[in-house]
Amino acid sequence: MAIRTGILVAIIAMASVVVISNILVHFLIGEWLTYAAFTYPFAFLITDLSNRVYGPRVARLIVLVGFFTGIIGSLVGTQIIGEFGPLVTLRVAIASGTAFLISQLLDVRLFSLFFDLKHWWKAPLLSSLIGGLVDTLIFFSLAFDSYFSFLEVSNDVSWANLDVPLLGLGFLAPLWISLALADFIVKFGVVCVSLIPFKLLLGRLLSVTDTYKHASSK
Repeated sequence: MAIRTGILVAIIAMASVVVISNILVHFLIGEWLTYAAFTYPFAFLITDLSNRVYGPRVARLIVLVGFFTGIIGSLVGTQIIGEFGPLVTLRVAIASGTAFLISQLLDVRLFSLFFDLKHWWKAPLLSSLIGGLVDTLIFFSLAFDSYFSFLEVSNDVSWANLDVPLLGLGFLAPLWISLALADFIVKFGVVCVSLIPFKLLLGRLLSVTDTYKHASSK
């Protein structure tokens, strides 16, 4: 029962992160970021904790729940018309779903490869950073790079391909690259900070799981 409850909590947590991030992505911070940049990386924390405590099979199940939650949210968003059109375009929906599924499943795989009992931080840090980088590259390229305009011909993303100084300071590059770089910088920071709750929650979850397994074996 304790294990099932833990898995259910993880599923609810993943769905909540996806829903909250889909809402916060519409609220800007400065020129390069949205509030979702600070909430979405916690999806990797949930995946890694689930992987470590319940195994990769359960982690993949939780990823799929997050994926379908995101798909439903995106479909709802395409039907809500804002000032500049649908809140979520078809192209952004495709980019978001593709990036989430690939990066999270990659995270599950990499966590197992990097797992090391002596260096507990290694697996969650490396798998989340690599997964986060893949997520950023896939999402921003599919959503805004002119090369992928065929995904939704009617969606004009020329604004995202205008050359601007990188993050307002560096060499000229398409605007979407600055957006992607800023997003990954935040992901990097949040992933590093999330090692603290990972360690705290891991000890508690393993304790509860071990107690349950011990009691069940009697």
